[in-house]
Amino acid sequence: MKAHTKETQATMTPQKALQFLKEGNQRFQNNLKANRNLLEQVNDTSDGQFPFATILSCIDSRVSAELVFDQGLGDIFSVRIAGNFVNEDILGSMEFACKLAGTKLLVVLGHTSCGAVKGACDDAKMGNLTGMLAKIKPAVESVSEPKDENQRNSNNLEFVDAVAEKNVALTIENIRKMSPILKELEDNNEIDIVGAMYDINTGAVDFFE
Repeated sequence: MKAHTKETQATMTPQKALQFLKEGNQRFQNNLKANRNLLEQVNDTSDGQFPFATILSCIDSRVSAELVFDQGLGDIFSVRIAGNFVNEDILGSMEFACKLAGTKLLVVLGHTSCGAVKGACDDAKMGNLTGMLAKIKPAVESVSEPKDENQRNSNNLEFVDAVAEKNVALTIENIRKMSPILKELEDNNEIDIVGAMYDINTGAVDFFE
């Protein structure tokens, strides 16, 4: 499999980009990697890059977007931060990726048993982590069940995963609210913005469509 070129990127649509990621994740689950020469891709991308998707994911060591979607060098922009939320710097990176570098799909990828989400559920406080986890707290507060405060913590993995899903949805809302550039690209059907969850137990990605 060759690295993407300006020509192949130009033929890409948001729907086609999504299908590429779905097919890549299916290969990953089946342990059937695409046949690609990474050193050849190093050479092919030395004069430029033409990725087809931008993926915001968590720093979790089990959730590497390139691996779980079976992508090579030059295929995707990967933005990673604990809890996969957005701030001005991340939005600026996304605007570059979509508006200037031409990616057609923006994915916010959460995952099950997320440590950052667990920390937010437990109201953990430690140094700079305190302010970071505060950005995930709105997702915790938006999940209404269970009512019992004793069940609204990291010991309840069902609650943790519900918060992680809500966090993906709120992150997408914030992208549209905080970035007129990305909102306009989506409104003009130049890009799609979609959410997804990665299951750390199975390797499967579930897209919210």
